[in-house]
Amino acid sequence: MYEVGGGFYVMQGALAAVLAFFMLGAFQQQQQSIPDAPAPQPAGPAGLSNLKDQVTPGSSTGRDAVQSAPTPGGVPPSQSTSSSDTQSAPQQDNTPQQEAPEVPKPGETGAYLIRTGITYIDVPTTVRDKKHQLVAGLTWRQFKVYEDGQRQKIAFFSVDPLPISTAFVVDQSLPSDVMNKVNQSMSAVTGAFTPADSVAIFAYNSSTSMITDFTGAQGARLPAAFQRAKSSGRDMGVVSPGGPLDNGMTINNKQVDPNLAPQRGNAGFIVIPKEVHPLNDAILAAAKQLAQQPKGRRRVLYVISDGKESGSKASYKEVVRYLLTNNISVYGTLVGDSAMWGVGYLDKWHIPLLPTMRDNILPKYALATGGALESQFSENGIQNSFAKITESVRAAYTLGYYSHAGMMSDKFHKITVNVEVPNLDVTAKDGYYPSASMQQ
Repeated sequence: MYEVGGGFYVMQGALAAVLAFFMLGAFQQQQQSIPDAPAPQPAGPAGLSNLKDQVTPGSSTGRDAVQSAPTPGGVPPSQSTSSSDTQSAPQQDNTPQQEAPEVPKPGETGAYLIRTGITYIDVPTTVRDKKHQLVAGLTWRQFKVYEDGQRQKIAFFSVDPLPISTAFVVDQSLPSDVMNKVNQSMSAVTGAFTPADSVAIFAYNSSTSMITDFTGAQGARLPAAFQRAKSSGRDMGVVSPGGPLDNGMTINNKQVDPNLAPQRGNAGFIVIPKEVHPLNDAILAAAKQLAQQPKGRRRVLYVISDGKESGSKASYKEVVRYLLTNNISVYGTLVGDSAMWGVGYLDKWHIPLLPTMRDNILPKYALATGGALESQFSENGIQNSFAKITESVRAAYTLGYYSHAGMMSDKFHKITVNVEVPNLDVTAKDGYYPSASMQQ
């Protein structure tokens, strides 16, 4: 029994050794099946070109998909060499790109405030056909604005009529018969305005006076102010010098009337006092009050006169500069001997007028500031001219652009407005002088 037991223990130890040997072999075989770690690849584009079996964007991920090595930049060779996919650089165009400007909805023009650190130029523009009728319905794409010959990008466009601030200037030095027609027609002025408009009245003879500051166009104050603006005018009975009766009647070379004798202080002829028509001073005085009106309103200076100028302290150039700096347009009704067909319209084309019109400077003011004139002889015609003028002001297109001209410069900048529609006449101001008031 003992020997048998000892052999049993010997056999059991041998089986344990064999089992341990087989387990050690299986463990080593399992370790050999683990793949080796990939070798480090060099950095940079050269290393990226050697990558294999990578997924190309847009290609199939299946096992049978053929992958092509990407070129530097990640573009496959088929795409980088294709002539149809190559984009050429755009050609240089000196013309400013005309994008859509700010176009407010009807009735919202007054709510738009354009704020910028550069100069904003407002250009009211009136368009008429060959029959001198107002043209409506144009879009901003049909306008081109130039400053000093360079096209500008239209930043603001509106056809909505703005409230009007009008400074009326009445010439009280007109002949008495003409002044009487003006007096009778001024009662119809208030009918040409809306409740949103404001009006101030100035009058001038030998000097300028303000009858009323700006007040509501439909208020009770305005008719009373126009009543005060009426005048008897200038006497028409003036003795012409040079005739045989300048010194009175003589009999045998003796004065019949001793009051006309030379020893009484008469120098042998009667001196007629020189007429004074300070139109420049009157326009400048009215413009200074008009320039104080708030922005967002159309500033109009309306003159009822024969356009004669003499005796003003201010020069025409000085007054025009002030008008253009403050966005003021001059409109008016020519009366008296200056009322003739085509005044202002013919002057635009430099057609010479009669010699009696040489001292009429009102058409020059209207053309320089983008305004207009009406020539009327009758009382009814003068009344109708008020309505025509206000209609043209309300029908004006509002164009605006940003200028890069220096604010501190006093150089005049020429403005030209064209419409890409044939047979149309465009009226706009000649230009502007930079100023701090144009900063928005």
